[in-house]
Amino acid sequence: MSLDRTYPPHPLDHLPAAPATLSVTSDDFNDGDPLPKSAGYGAGNTSPQLSWSGAPEGTKSFLLLCHDPDAPVIGGFGHWAVLGIPADVHSLAAGAGSLGNPLGAGAITLANDYGTRDFGGAAPPVGDPAHRYIFTVWALDTDQTGLDSSTSIAKAQFATLGNVLARGSLTGTYAL
Repeated sequence: MSLDRTYPPHPLDHLPAAPATLSVTSDDFNDGDPLPKSAGYGAGNTSPQLSWSGAPEGTKSFLLLCHDPDAPVIGGFGHWAVLGIPADVHSLAAGAGSLGNPLGAGAITLANDYGTRDFGGAAPPVGDPAHRYIFTVWALDTDQTGLDSSTSIAKAQFATLGNVLARGSLTGTYAL
């Protein structure tokens, strides 16, 4: 089944501007290029390597999200969310999103839209144009959000909105 549609603009465009910008990079893909095939759902579900730099003074933790805004559901699809990554962590190895993989003291992996607490691989419908998988890192001025692993991805974003010091993203694509 092929879906005939136009993809929405970048989903971060409607958010309040962050005071500063983080640089987010990967050893596994360049911005706008395809993700490794191993990042696919059922093809490994392997999260790509990610690095970020440029966190401003006062950063106490990071929030990481991977979101597919092109999924054929309202609001897109959340593939990975980690809250409370310690401020001294500036990269995650490929596969860091595997179930049970520690991501630093205090880091909490939230349930993705598959309902699991790990990196849920890319899975656009067969025949769909390539979807965008946007890895966004927020530098936060707190490591005490009061949130726990039962928190939804949307609530984590909303609850930390007033704590954002910087934000940056890296986009990979994936098609079947």
